[in-house]
Amino acid sequence: MFSDKEVNLYLPWFPVKNLKEAKDFYQEKYASIYQKEQRYAYAICLKENNLPIDYVNIDLDDSHDLGYGLKKEYWHQGIVSEAVEAVIQQAKKDNLCYLTATHDIKNNHSGNVMKKVGMHYCYSYKEQWMPKNRPVIFRMYQINLDGKNGFIKNIGINMNILLKKTYKGQVI
Repeated sequence: MFSDKEVNLYLPWFPVKNLKEAKDFYQEKYASIYQKEQRYAYAICLKENNLPIDYVNIDLDDSHDLGYGLKKEYWHQGIVSEAVEAVIQQAKKDNLCYLTATHDIKNNHSGNVMKKVGMHYCYSYKEQWMPKNRPVIFRMYQINLDGKNGFIKNIGINMNILLKKTYKGQVI
């Protein structure tokens, strides 16, 4: 998955080119996560043979950002939605109050996963996306796990201004 250009198009890193890059990527991105007592970094495995076909995770900073990926031969089968729903249930049991997730507006399938698992659209924003150094409009979704309504309060953004921003003449 981490070497596939199509799969990595909407992920925040470049495809790896060889085994050494894959090992370096793992050390840089994931090794420290697996050292923590509480973590949400899971492999998605097929039920029939327990082979990993990708991942789902939640950042434990204030964003509680949900992320996922999947090898393209398994796309459009409901696998990611099923895995994300299981992780959401675990996060709820562990008393996380909310989760957020974003997707590039060009990646509608990821947005469909967010909707399918009960996340709600909050707002869109444009940024120069690093490390790929290209402008991207992201849609941000949230699910509240504590039964309360409303947007998260700790992100410090005026939602009315964000909701009125435009892109190519259209309100986003």
